Amino acid sequence: MAVKDAEESAPELIKSKIRDIADFPREGIVFKDITTVLRDPVAFKHAVDLLARHFEKQKINYIAGIEARGFIFGSALAYKLGIGFIPIRKPGKLPSKTARISYDLEYGTDSLEIHVDAVEPGKRVLIVDDLLATGGTAEAAIKLVKKIIIYLHMGMEP
Repeated sequence: MAVKDAEESAPELIKSKIRDIADFPREGIVFKDITTVLRDPVAFKHAVDLLARHFEKQKINYIAGIEARGFIFGSALAYKLGIGFIPIRKPGKLPSKTARISYDLEYGTDSLEIHVDAVEPGKRVLIVDDLLATGGTAEAAIKLVKKIIIYLHMGMEP
């Protein structure tokens, strides 16, 4: 297969590898399982390459990956783009001083943390996670990154 044909068929290959899991994590939800993309080296490479191509001209300084599967695509994408990776983790997992945010989920509440010195003012951050349900986790990650830039770099506590 020619390179151009492989690039054009990449989205279909990736989509074909995503597995639907009915009633997970609860009844009525159809979960899109990407572990089947991750285990296929061709599909995984295409997924990272397509993401990199999409963002390569965006002048991004860092990729921030949300625990845990945001680490997989986030770190691979950061490597591909030649930029730094920042982990956004569950509370108590990062070794240095952190900022925390709590947020509502469709089935409860949760919290995320980031190192307070993870991002310098003026830097551009792309936040990566593996799924989007209500958008609550992604919104919390955005607020958390803004929090450390705005407050902590102005000499304030969050």
